[in-house]
Amino acid sequence: MRYSLVNIVWYSEKRKNILLLLKEGPRDIDQMKTSLNETSRSIMPQIKKLLQKKLIFLDGVNYRLSEIGELIVENMGPLLNTMRVIEENKDFWVTRDLSVLPDNLFNRLGELGHYLLIEPDLNRMFELPKEFKDNALKSKKVSTFISYVHPQIPSLYLELADRDVSLSLLMTKMAFQKLQSEYPLEMKVISSSSNVEIFLCKEDIHLPTLAVTGWFTYLCFLNVEGRYDHRDIISFDESALLWGSELIDYYRSKSEAYSP
Repeated sequence: MRYSLVNIVWYSEKRKNILLLLKEGPRDIDQMKTSLNETSRSIMPQIKKLLQKKLIFLDGVNYRLSEIGELIVENMGPLLNTMRVIEENKDFWVTRDLSVLPDNLFNRLGELGHYLLIEPDLNRMFELPKEFKDNALKSKKVSTFISYVHPQIPSLYLELADRDVSLSLLMTKMAFQKLQSEYPLEMKVISSSSNVEIFLCKEDIHLPTLAVTGWFTYLCFLNVEGRYDHRDIISFDESALLWGSELIDYYRSKSEAYSP
């Protein structure tokens, strides 16, 4: 029976795992069996199929990816990462409004990596999630974007500013007006702090909260009905930090600096 490359790569978890393992470097059969927790009997038929399709080759006693194999595996990674991110909490992702993301970052959603889904605590609906607040207070630099003003966000900004944390605060004009009118004393201190910069977004972007520090990315999306249901995610993966930083830069490019 002839197999297409699609069948060879995607229709066998064992073959897929072999390719991903060899992406890390050449392996002999014993190393492959140990790493993949397989036996010779279970793994050899899959190796033979990969050899036949010239996705791998035998170099002495080691198996290696061929050039075509490297090309395929390099492009497998992003798709596998995206599928993993979605499958971990499919019900969450299918109900999110992701239109606030630029195309390039939407297509790289898999870079959020291993994340924690923070579910709302009905007894603490008006408190910032502990996972976010505690980690933010440990940071030396915090960049945020908000369109939704959580009642505890002004006090968090104030505490961060008081701790001499480098703060870059991006927000919609509506969020800024709400902060100015409802929390004037806090905003006066925050906006006059030398370690704080404020940017006002020229577009009405409906992303409740984005926060990026040197070691985590925190995200809140509206649901598809346009409501914020307090289901948030936080990721400490390096790829998520880079992804979140790019999203901050994207929103900054649509903003103008505010001077008190």
